[in-house]
Amino acid sequence: MSIKSTIADIFAAPFVLYSAAFASPYVNVESNLSYPDGDYTGATTDLAVGFEGTTSEGKIAYYIQGGPAFVHSEAADDTETQFSGKVGASVGINDDLSVYGEVSGISDEATNGDDIVNFGGKVGAKFVF
Repeated sequence: MSIKSTIADIFAAPFVLYSAAFASPYVNVESNLSYPDGDYTGATTDLAVGFEGTTSEGKIAYYIQGGPAFVHSEAADDTETQFSGKVGASVGINDDLSVYGEVSGISDEATNGDDIVNFGGKVGAKFVF
């Protein structure tokens, strides 16, 4: 899968979700720093534009976002610009419990020079008391 088709899929998703309910636009700035063993090794700062919304029944909330990611490596003392994106949803099981999931990706370059996408994901549950 090429990065161009991945980017196109990410930006097409809000229009697929649009039929469920109206999505609100937002901007998200997020920085993730890495300190393995207490030593700084790098940071990734995302500057994303996204859309979030809920279905008409309100039981399912969703979001999708994407934009440039500035990846700093302490070892190389260099910052590269990549593309990152996330898509996620949460489902209300009842008034006290919801489950959620997210898939994220960021562009990168393989050791042979090919463009790749590094994917990540998370799932969880939220209990309200």
